[in-house]
Amino acid sequence: MDKDSLKMNKTEEFWRKQLTPEQFFICRKKGTEPAFSGTYNQEKNKGIYKCICCNSALFDSQTKYDSGSGWPSFYSPISSEAIREESDSSHGMIRIEVLCNNCDSHLGHVFRDGPAPTGLRYCINSISLKLYPEK
Repeated sequence: MDKDSLKMNKTEEFWRKQLTPEQFFICRKKGTEPAFSGTYNQEKNKGIYKCICCNSALFDSQTKYDSGSGWPSFYSPISSEAIREESDSSHGMIRIEVLCNNCDSHLGHVFRDGPAPTGLRYCINSISLKLYPEK
């Protein structure tokens, strides 16, 4: 069985029933939460950030940093298989969109202005994440 056949393939109606209207707008319709409004922007607890839609592990708090952008920022995903990237030319900009590789949930965007060791800034909507704190 190939990896694509293991991906979640749910209908828009399924997601509307599973998510709050705000989660649906951001995760399924590629919206963005207002800067500095998200739960995890200033979060300092250690743990694993998972996809709010499918519970896949996406980011480790060890790679989280304060970018000053108003959104939780990470310099690396938990693994290269956790996310996928697509070109995004919406809103008159050329950006790289970040999606959950398991359920295609919109997470945010990645920029090439982050810290070492990767030089990347994964700028992620809090509402697309759920933190599972270390025990």
